[in-house]
Parts: sequence; C-alpha cells; structure tokens
Amino acid sequence: MMPDRARGLVLGHIGARGGSKGVRRKNFRPIAGKVLIDWSLDQLFAHPQVDTVVVSTDDAEIYDHAVARGALRIGLRPAHLATDSAGKWGVWQHALEVSEPLLTGPVGAFLDLDCTSPLRRESDITRALALYFDQRPDMVMSCCEARKNPYFNLVEPDTTGALHVSKPLPGGVVARQQAPLVYEHAASTYVVAPEYLRRAQGLWEGRVIPYLMPPERCVDIDSPLDFEIVEFLLQKSLKGEEHA
Repeated sequence: MMPDRARGLVLGHIGARGGSKGVRRKNFRPIAGKVLIDWSLDQLFAHPQVDTVVVSTDDAEIYDHAVARGALRIGLRPAHLATDSAGKWGVWQHALEVSEPLLTGPVGAFLDLDCTSPLRRESDITRALALYFDQRPDMVMSCCEARKNPYFNLVEPDTTGALHVSKPLPGGVVARQQAPLVYEHAASTYVVAPEYLRRAQGLWEGRVIPYLMPPERCVDIDSPLDFEIVEFLLQKSLKGEEHA
C-alpha cells in the first residue's frame, strides 16, 4: 500500500523518556529479544503508510539509537518536557513543531505509538489510520471495553466513608449488561490532526473517537509485574508466529 500524498505525510512518533519510577529505564530495557522501544520502532519503520519517524526523548542513548535506525534528528526534548509530570500533549506539540521544518511536505496525520504498549499489531495501526482518514475527527484514540463499570461495580466513598456506586442511575443497575457502555483509554495508538495538535491545550478539547482494540493487546507497562506480563505475551506471540 502506497501513502496517499493528497492526505499529507504521516509522521510516526514515539515518546520515550530515559527515566521511570515504576520500572527503571523501561523504554530501553530488553524484553522478548530486543529493547522495548524497538517493538514500536519496528512497526513504524515497517508500516507502508508511515512516511517519517521521530522519537522524542531526554536520553542521549535512546536518541542516538533511534537516529541510527533512521529517525529524524530533532535533538533532545526540553527539560520541562522530561519530568514525571509532563503530559503527552506538550511532548506531541514539541515533536510536531521541531519535525515540520525537516519534512518534505505538510503533515496530514500525527501518529503516536506508546512505547510501553508493544502488543499492538500492524493491523491496529492500519485500522486507526483508516478510521482517522475516513471520519476526520480531531483525534483517534485506542480504547478497549472497560472491565469495571462506574454505573455498576466501581464505587467511591462519601464524606462519611460509606461506599456508593460512582455514577448511580435511577432505579440502579443490577447486572453489568444493563450498564451504559464504558471504554478504557488504552495508551497504545493515537492519530491526531496536526491543526488540532497545534491549537488545543489538551486531548479532550475536540472530537476524540475510539479505535477499539481487544484488551489483551492493550496491556501497558507501568510496573515490574506489567513488564513480566507483557514479556510473557510477546514471547507467546512470537511462538505463535514460528508455528504459523
């Protein structure tokens, strides 16, 4: 499949800080045969619709690794975007801003793959891009159906400490099937309209629509246990490919 130049370039992005509180240096830690970031880098470089790849990082080793593989030379991200409290949005805005002068044409889609969610498939990227170009929202966000539901089995305490359903409905909900559908924001795959990324101050200001993924591909690494679970699933997937 060749890129549709009329739609503009697809800029593939990965954000990968060097530090991590949950799992030390997780983005460059080996997992199932290669460093974590390479699971997402491989997908971006291999995907026929991705024109250019950029990695935003504060870590010189990660940056040099990405550039050696073919990522744009944008330098390290600013210090204020390298803290634990720095959100995705500012990192995305900076990456787009510094990348655009280095590109051969206008960006039509900013595609972000979360480094800590390596279980996505190439087909997830293809379908998320197709959804974006077909419906033209401000953003496509990967989601899965939530295992817990605030109308049914998520509870919170009141001022006395007594528990109540987080979002009660008149008459109550006695079975999960009666509860409104709720999605879980899965930090995996995002497609953002460049003009929206430039003007908005955060993810939720515009029209954000879901790209639904199965929950087994939405596991995000945030703890040592998550790392072990994802490594198990990656190795299982590799074995499946070997026997396919």
